Amino acid sequence: MSTVEATRKRQKTGGRVKGTPNKVNREFRDTVRKLLEDNAGNVGVWLERVADGDGDPEKADPGKALDLLAKLAEFAAPKLARTEISGPDGEPVQQNLTVTFK
Repeated sequence: MSTVEATRKRQKTGGRVKGTPNKVNREFRDTVRKLLEDNAGNVGVWLERVADGDGDPEKADPGKALDLLAKLAEFAAPKLARTEISGPDGEPVQQNLTVTFK
């Protein structure tokens, strides 16, 4: 029996059940969220310093401050997954609309 055949015959045992949240990811997000909550007043100050260069106009970078804010926001409100909807065999979805004028 080849290695490939043996691998195919093995059954998965143990591990998480499909759909069960990953505990490590949840704990990490909770830790980051707690860090942000504890430093809520400081985050605004830090972003302002990045945006205006901490007093040095040559270092001012409002775009970087906005980028940092967007990255932090993902921990408070994770991005939603994009979903594509298609009809049979990948064709566009057909809609039957009936319009009635009175």
